[in-house]
Amino acid sequence: MSEEESRPEVEDSLQQAESLLERLERTRQELESTQDPDRAIEILSELAEIAKEVEAALARAKKEAG
Repeated sequence: MSEEESRPEVEDSLQQAESLLERLERTRQELESTQDPDRAIEILSELAEIAKEVEAALARAKKEAG
């Protein structure tokens, strides 16, 4: 696959990572605003899952670019 052919895939992966980072930020803000300890634990789990998804998207982009 040529560099030009892989570029759209890289852009897609980067856009997905950006979207996930926005979701991560919204979820982090929710964590800051909650007073419920049980909800805070749920939010922390969500943050961990989103972070894994961001890492995977960035790894895909790096692989596709490389």
